[in-house]
Amino acid sequence: MPEFLIDEAVEDYAYVSTQAEPALLQELIDATNENMGWPQKLSGRLVGRTLKMLASLVQPKHALEIGMFTGYSALSIAEGMPDDGKLICCETNPRAIEMAKQFFQRSEHGHKIEVIFGRAADTLDTLDIELDFTFIDADKRSYLHYYEEVKKRTRPGGLIILDNVLWSGKVIQPESELDDILVETNHRIATDPDVENVFLTIRDGMNVVRKRG
Repeated sequence: MPEFLIDEAVEDYAYVSTQAEPALLQELIDATNENMGWPQKLSGRLVGRTLKMLASLVQPKHALEIGMFTGYSALSIAEGMPDDGKLICCETNPRAIEMAKQFFQRSEHGHKIEVIFGRAADTLDTLDIELDFTFIDADKRSYLHYYEEVKKRTRPGGLIILDNVLWSGKVIQPESELDDILVETNHRIATDPDVENVFLTIRDGMNVVRKRG
């Protein structure tokens, strides 16, 4: 992904004009950069603070994250959740899970997070809860499937947030099957009568979707 999809100075200004994440999350950024491959998969301040604010507004009791990586976005969501809320995180990378759990143990919000190792599609099949809030940031080939399955399990008024929906700008001129899947997913959401949405150009794009009541 290009480091900046918009003017770098504008991106920097948005970053410094957004309140900083807690020190533990800043430490997690450093640890991820030092110890993990593909550290750019970590969501970062603009996405993380957006997730925290949305969670604070929704106050979800039952939340789901598809694609946890090292836990930055999970801790951001959990920070905005009520103390008795539960965030289920799906992840397939054992090293990422190990690092995330170390930081969860050190966070006052870590007790809200449950990590499930394995394919998110399998975990979705076992869920018997009504979701208030979901963040999707995993296998892009499965985005449309994730969206449809999560929507069925989301309460009226609940949020579904999809990350990387600009796909490095490739959705403008798609050239591959994967590009086409992201275009199809965005189109499906924009024309779905069951939801309302706003497509945000934060970082690599966030599609914020609210299920209609």
